[in-house]
Amino acid sequence: MTQQDTYGPFEVDQQIVAKCRYYVGQIGGRFYELLGKERKITGVRCETCDKVYWPPRSTCGRCFSMLGEKDLVVIGPEGTLETFTRIAYEEPVHPKKGPLIYGVIRLDGAGSGMAHLIGGVDYDALKIGMRMRPVFNRDPKGTMLDIDHFEPVG
Repeated sequence: MTQQDTYGPFEVDQQIVAKCRYYVGQIGGRFYELLGKERKITGVRCETCDKVYWPPRSTCGRCFSMLGEKDLVVIGPEGTLETFTRIAYEEPVHPKKGPLIYGVIRLDGAGSGMAHLIGGVDYDALKIGMRMRPVFNRDPKGTMLDIDHFEPVG
């Protein structure tokens, strides 16, 4: 029989770097192309459920119908603030230095909201139900950050 060593609790401080690429597919590629080049925000409408997904996807989450470029629809650009929060700390994964305000904005014509950065307004001035509009990045890169942030309308 072999002797087993017994260890108490311990911590290992390590960092893992995982570089990867994510393929957004044909419909996602078209979404980013229209967003960056034409500043059009698109969703995809399921004919069966009549739900509009933003950002577009290739399968309906309700009925599993296949969705394609023929189902793309222009939505927004304005929308309604559904909820929001302030992030007071910084993390390497954040797209900008903190503090940040994130909100969920349901664009006009979309069936659900999506989280994005909010700017151009003090946190205490935000209210659920406010009308918001996108502020586009001057130098599009083909990412969701081609919308720099959303700000209140007016």
